[in-house]
Amino acid sequence: MWYRNIPVSYVRSFAFGVEDSLVSTVGLLSGIAIVGMGSAAIFITGMVLIFVEAFSMAVGSFLSEHLAEDYAKQAEMPLRHSLFSGVVMFLSYFISGFIPLFPYAVMPVASALWTSILLSLAALFLLGVIGAKMSHIGIIRNSLRTLTIGGIAIIIGVIVGRTISVLI
Repeated sequence: MWYRNIPVSYVRSFAFGVEDSLVSTVGLLSGIAIVGMGSAAIFITGMVLIFVEAFSMAVGSFLSEHLAEDYAKQAEMPLRHSLFSGVVMFLSYFISGFIPLFPYAVMPVASALWTSILLSLAALFLLGVIGAKMSHIGIIRNSLRTLTIGGIAIIIGVIVGRTISVLI
């Protein structure tokens, strides 16, 4: 298979970036949509989150991969490998963030909220399928695990948004 030669750190950065982007973005957007913010405010918040977090995750990936490589080799490694892991993290987070954000650009908030959640859950399930295929593990089990863990984080965003809206 074509993906057999992909370094583990790139696969890790991709999976982490997609999962974190979907869960963080839909959790935040759901939480603020429930509070009653308008579409424009939700969309702007989502755009800021995606840009800032994609960069932050990329830097974190770069630094942690470089440190891990240095530690494993006990010698300084070329930056190229660590840098590419950061780029993979950035792109996977950035692109995936638009899955939960897009409905707010084209739908009323009430419809966008549930569409965003459903699209994110579907994308999490698909991430589980892709990961299972690449790892040759059970597709259903891995997909349901990814969906469940990501879904819990989404529920947390919704609960926090509802709780804050009641307290305000």
